[in-house]
Amino acid sequence: MKKLIAIIAIGIIAGTVISATNKEQKMLRHVVLFKFKDDATALQVKEVEDAFRALPSKIKEIKALEWGTNNSPENLAQGFTHCFFVSFKSEEDRAVYLPHAAHKAFVDVLTPHLDKVLVIDYWAKN
Repeated sequence: MKKLIAIIAIGIIAGTVISATNKEQKMLRHVVLFKFKDDATALQVKEVEDAFRALPSKIKEIKALEWGTNNSPENLAQGFTHCFFVSFKSEEDRAVYLPHAAHKAFVDVLTPHLDKVLVIDYWAKN
C-alpha cells in the first residue's frame, strides 16, 4: 500500500511539474498564408520560401518556424498554397519582428509575386 501511495504521489508531482512547464512554454503563434499570383514561377516561389526560412537566423526573437504547402483534399484553400507558422515567446518579440530590417527585406522579395496574404496570431493553449 505504501508503494502505491508513493507511486501516486510521484505521479501527482510529475503532473504538476509538466503542467507548470507547459504554462512556461506558452507561445504566441503567427500564422501566415500566401496565395501567389498566377504568373509566379516555381523559381520565384522557391525564392520566397527560402527567404522566409532564413528569417530565424536573422531575427533572434523567432523561437520556431514551421512551414509547408497545402495538400488538403477538401478543396477549401481558396488559392492559398503556403503556410508559415512562426512562434514567439511574447508580443514584444513579435513587435521586434514585424518592423525588423530582415522581415522588411523578405517582404520586398515576396511582394512582386503575392496575390493575397492572410495572417492570424493567437496564443497557443494547452
